[in-house]
Amino acid sequence: MLAAAAFVPVPPLLVPEIAGGSAAADEPMRAACGAAVRRLSAATLDELIVVGAGACTGEVTGSWDWRGFGVASPAEPPADRLPHALAIGAWLLQRHGGPNDATRFQAISEDLPAADCADLGRALAGGERRVGLLVCGDGSACRTEKAPGYFDPDAPAWDEAALAALRRGEPTGLLALDGELGARLLAAGRAPWQVLAGAAGDDAFDATVDWADAPYGVMYVVGTWMRKKGTR
Repeated sequence: MLAAAAFVPVPPLLVPEIAGGSAAADEPMRAACGAAVRRLSAATLDELIVVGAGACTGEVTGSWDWRGFGVASPAEPPADRLPHALAIGAWLLQRHGGPNDATRFQAISEDLPAADCADLGRALAGGERRVGLLVCGDGSACRTEKAPGYFDPDAPAWDEAALAALRRGEPTGLLALDGELGARLLAAGRAPWQVLAGAAGDDAFDATVDWADAPYGVMYVVGTWMRKKGTR
């Protein structure tokens, strides 16, 4: 069962070494991500699964490596590199998470249909194990003319629907997000969020959004869903 989840964005500038001299500008988002990951790690979990976009759907192994951004970190390159979204999750866990040997990395194809995302979420959180999810992904990348996908007038409404569902702890709202429109808007978080929805099912969660903004024309949302006290 899903015991807790945190959702974080995945901009490279989240990593201070990559951001360089501009790192201070993103400190509020960085601090919110740290707080969300610490809340997730403090939950009683049997397993922690990091979920994020990848080339195809499946479990992967590896670690983060920022050499692709011109930063020689970590000191020794890993044998296997995680996809970018999962690498951000692994990096956040290393900085803010507690010791947990039961961490897995689940890549999600960005075009995976909502129903399949929900099925995967149910499979990841099935049974009596207390599962935590670290869900890594962004909203639309089309909020301004300088955004990666340029400006799309449909982006604000799509993002607002996603934000409202995350803020309310509402799986049905996440599953209702338009996948084709999300793809047009370059919303790489759509599929991971719908995996979260499947994992949550009909259970009740205390939902918190700590930070939400689109500083670079990309919608970033940080928060947690924590199983309500008194539920199994």
